[in-house]
Formats: sequence, structure tokens, C-alpha cells
Amino acid sequence: MNIIKKPEVLAPAGDYERLVAAVQFGADAVYLAGKEFGMRASQTNFDNETLTKAVDYAHANGVRVYLTINTLPRNDEIDKLPEYLKFIDSIGIDAVIASDIGVLSLVKQHIPNMEIHISTQAGIVNYQTCLAFYEMGARRVVLAREVPLAEIAEIREKIPDDLDIEVFVHGAMCMSFSGRCLISNYLTGRDANRGECAQPCRWGYHLVEEKRPNDFYPIFEDEKGTYILNAKDLCMIEYVDQLVKAGVTSLKIEGRAKSSYYVSVITNAYRVAVDDFMENPDEFKLQDWLLEEVQKVSHRQYCTGFYFDTPTQYYENGGYMRDFDIVAVVDSAKDGYLNCTQKNKFLVGNEVEILEPKTKPYKFRITEMLDAKGNSIDSAPHALMELSIKCDREFKPYSIIRKQK
Repeated sequence: MNIIKKPEVLAPAGDYERLVAAVQFGADAVYLAGKEFGMRASQTNFDNETLTKAVDYAHANGVRVYLTINTLPRNDEIDKLPEYLKFIDSIGIDAVIASDIGVLSLVKQHIPNMEIHISTQAGIVNYQTCLAFYEMGARRVVLAREVPLAEIAEIREKIPDDLDIEVFVHGAMCMSFSGRCLISNYLTGRDANRGECAQPCRWGYHLVEEKRPNDFYPIFEDEKGTYILNAKDLCMIEYVDQLVKAGVTSLKIEGRAKSSYYVSVITNAYRVAVDDFMENPDEFKLQDWLLEEVQKVSHRQYCTGFYFDTPTQYYENGGYMRDFDIVAVVDSAKDGYLNCTQKNKFLVGNEVEILEPKTKPYKFRITEMLDAKGNSIDSAPHALMELSIKCDREFKPYSIIRKQK
């Protein structure tokens, strides 16, 4: 049996706010992207100034930072990479996530001391590929999401101890093999392999016979059509023990495009689950409230991916289920009041939950609120308004206040 090593909880950081959320709610490491070369093209990705700030903040809190350079760069893009690599090395990035062999070779050439992680985009499904990347200088492999748990254990046995295994444990799943998809490129001109996926796999489809173009044929699950390409979301929180015992080093949460609320809640859930497991590896039992927590973020129906069997698809619709809204974030606590910043409208009389890092949520009913000037108010209707809530307990800064819809 493998020696049990405490796994890393690896959280997504789509922008600086989400990075802070990940750090505050217990991530050991975060992964993020700069303005180029990342598989999530977004206006919120980190420019050089914000990236420097993010690394400093994470390191001050003992959290590692991994930068994604996992697109498949074209000729004009690859020419820009050496200068960027030298910059990220200078600010203290802990590791680079890459899938392209050319990118890997440039990393070794220009910043030879940088730790290299091989992205899931490389489609690694066997130990020989792991060994090949190890010989090229990789110190971590992010396995393809299609690898069953039993095969992960076999891979662990046949690779060096100092080669980490990272796997996705939570979040959206791509219908295409390890994310290498061209549907978006064909239908919209947005290249998924360069971070611009339009997610056409989430759209509804109908079958039409070519000689009768206005007749729709019944391959649908409901009147809206079929979602034959629409994957369920992955959730492995009930199986943290099995993942670690199989030799997984890092538990990766998907969601750089998700909200800071999502990052906070899901990071917190896996943080507590991992800590509970490490306290008693032989008799691990997931606390019931952690299973409830993963239901309190925006998500599709959950499954266990390919870890144990073939996952079924999510046929109901292309969207998400969401039963809770974040309404405020705690800034400080003093004299029986929580000083907060509003996120969504809420009222005196509302029953809410407060989620503090590494703790079970606390339910209470709001009986009194004050505005920033100390005046009594019945509601908090204004975005980002400062207010105080009377509460019989103190909570740490960044604690989340939410209410059920």
C-alpha cells in the first residue's frame, strides 16, 4: 500500500477576488492565467501588475501559484513566449502548466529552474507517457479526466515517487477527450484550444431529415430538444479517501470562470474533507454538511466522471441548478455586529447562513441591520453598500452570508 501523503487542495482563480477567496477558504495552491496562453480566455485574467500582486498575496499566506500556459500557441504567439517566461520567473510563479512540447522546451530553455506541470490537455492515460514527460523535466502530470481510479493506482506504482499526480475532482466536464474539442471552432469560429470555447456541447439539439427540413424528429428528452453532448458536473468529495490511497497528490477544482462564491464554498468543502481524512485515514467518513455544501453552489447534476464507470449525461437542460445566493461578505466583527459588504439584496427577517473558512455553516435570522452611518434599515438593496448586522457570534473576515432562494 502507498504511504498516505496529505494531498494538495488546488483551487481556481479567475481573477484577484477569486484568488483571495481560494486563499482564505483553505487552498494549498491556486492556478490562474495571464492575458495570453491560458485555456480560459477572459477579460478578468491577470495582467502583469495584478499577477505580481496575486503571487505576493498568495505567498504571504503560504499558498503556491501555478500559471497556465496550456493553449496550443500558433507561430506568432510562440514568438512572444520567451519574454513572458522570464517575467513570470522574476515574480516568483511556483510552476507552469503546459501541454505543448514546444512550450515545454522553451520553459526549460529560458527558465530552467521552473517547476513544470503537464496539463490535462496532453491527454495522459498511461504510466509510459508519465515517464516520458518526467524525462523531459516534468514534476507533475495532470491526468486525463477519462482515467479510472484503478488505473491511477497502477500509474502511481510505476512512476517515480517525486512525480506528482494531479486529477480533477470537482466541476464542469468537457465532452471531448481531455478538452481537445473543435465543435466550438466549427460552429462559432471560437477555438477551444486557444481558450475561447463557446460551449456548444451545452446547447439543445434536434434531428432533422434533409428532405423535410421543417420536420423535427423525436430524439428529444423533452420539448426543448436533446442535450446529447451535455456532460454532468464532476463531484468526488465522497471519495477523497480513495483518491489519496490511489496515490493522487493534488485534488484540482475546476472553475476559473466560476464566481468567488463558488470558489469559496467548494474550496472550503474539500479543505475540510481532506483535513478530516488525514486525521483518521482508516475510518474516514464524510461529514453530512460537506455533501450539502457542494449542492449550495451553481451546478449541473453531479456524477463521478470516469473514476468508477461511464458517466451518464445531463439531459434536462443546458443550464445550472442554483438554490442559494450570496448576499454579503463579512469585513469585521465588533460589539455584537458583523460589518459587511452587500452582494445581493436581503431584508430584516431573512433566515441566512454564514460560512466561515474551515467551519460548518451557521444559521440565524436577521433581526437588526444598520447602514454605514448607524441608521436602522429594513433592507440592503444597494450593490456593495456597507452595513452592519446584529449577530450573537463573531465571524472572521471573508466569511460568506447567503440565503436560500
